[in-house]
Amino acid sequence: MFTTWLDGLSLNALMLLLAVLLDLLLPEPPSKVHPVVWMGLTIDLLKRLTPQKPILTFLYGCIIGVVVVALCTAIAYVVADLFRAAGAAVYVVGGALILRTTFTVRGLTSAANGVRHALKQDRLDEAREGLKHLVSRDASILSTPLVAAAAIESVAENTTDSYVAPWLAFAIFGIPGAMAYRAINTLDSMLGHRGKYEYLGKASARLDDVANLIPARISALLTLAAGALSRLPVALGWKILLRDRNLTASPNAGWTMSAMAGLLGSRLEKVGHYCLGWGMPEPKVEDISKAVRVAKITAILGLVTALGLLVARHAIVALT
Repeated sequence: MFTTWLDGLSLNALMLLLAVLLDLLLPEPPSKVHPVVWMGLTIDLLKRLTPQKPILTFLYGCIIGVVVVALCTAIAYVVADLFRAAGAAVYVVGGALILRTTFTVRGLTSAANGVRHALKQDRLDEAREGLKHLVSRDASILSTPLVAAAAIESVAENTTDSYVAPWLAFAIFGIPGAMAYRAINTLDSMLGHRGKYEYLGKASARLDDVANLIPARISALLTLAAGALSRLPVALGWKILLRDRNLTASPNAGWTMSAMAGLLGSRLEKVGHYCLGWGMPEPKVEDISKAVRVAKITAILGLVTALGLLVARHAIVALT
């Protein structure tokens, strides 16, 4: 029993570590074979059949959420099972190739650094354009401090969405869990916003809130720990977290963003929506570098946390 437990744990730990290495070293897979692209195409296809009446639109949105998540989870389960049957090497390498499409560390930090570089060169229009890779808000009229704030907010919030949450999902539920999380997150990003598809995306938005409820809080704590390792004011980060975490419309985003605002000692504001760290100065361009450094350390701590959960999961399975 011990040997079987150790073998299963080793293979899954190797898969996770290899997936992270692939993310750091290689570009994203081509769109033709990228699972998230196919998720988006599926959602777009189903969206075309949206009924007109609000109540029917809401119910159809619920159906879309169930269908997309169930389909992605089922496919991931079958593929993982086929990899496992093909042998340890295929399971680890094939699983890592699939798993790395559910998260990104390099993509997030590279986009933020691109905005920072443009601002540092006083190329505000280029920075505003680069911000489109991080946030969905209209950046065309944002000042330099507000562009910097938006980049920092995105880095902070996406420590949860981009890697901590999918890693935790993998640690507990394997490849199907990570793929299910990415499907939920993709549904929210495509449908879960106000406007034309508000009723269609209500269920997806709430599902995403539930999926991130625990990961966001874990990510906030890891962000504070990363701040301590970066010699940033953790006490202020904790204070602003407790004070401002509920100021955002999302029940989750405010946790990591307010923690980051406190660590940087900077005000993070989305005009007309929220102001985290009010009373503190506007962020400087170099605060983006500090936020990226904190996000990278958070990724390391998140990976360690996921590996710890992986050990716990296999131990529980071995005892049952």
